[in-house]
Amino acid sequence: MKNAAVIICIIVLCFVAQNVLAHCEIPCGIYDDGMRIKLIREHIATIEKSMKMITDLTSVEEKNYNQIVRWINNKENHSNELQHIVTQYFMTQRISPMSNDKPEDREEGLNKLALLHSLLVSAMKAKQSIDLKHIADMRAIVDKFEKLYFKD
Repeated sequence: MKNAAVIICIIVLCFVAQNVLAHCEIPCGIYDDGMRIKLIREHIATIEKSMKMITDLTSVEEKNYNQIVRWINNKENHSNELQHIVTQYFMTQRISPMSNDKPEDREEGLNKLALLHSLLVSAMKAKQSIDLKHIADMRAIVDKFEKLYFKD
């Protein structure tokens, strides 16, 4: 009898655990948009440092492939984190769906989305290369988005 009760408890816990894991975007109302912009800027700086380190480590005669791989992975991870903030924070939670009722709001929303999309594409390109042009592009896009978003 005890074994049956234990098995039932395990089965119930498995179902409950799956449901708990499914709730990743709850409407908690806790937002810190300025902090997210700072995190994006920090990710860009880290991607830039990674690119520079990859360039330095590959330019020497005796290459340390372990360190090169670690910096490549670092660049990839921070690009992914940046993309996650853009999509999961700003695009899904902070940019409201636009209606046709107010054309000026619609245009502003479309401009925000266009900038965020450009940032996603630049982060993708940063993953694919060590071209510092993508860093400059990302910084310029974040500057434009920040001004539009906070309406300085």
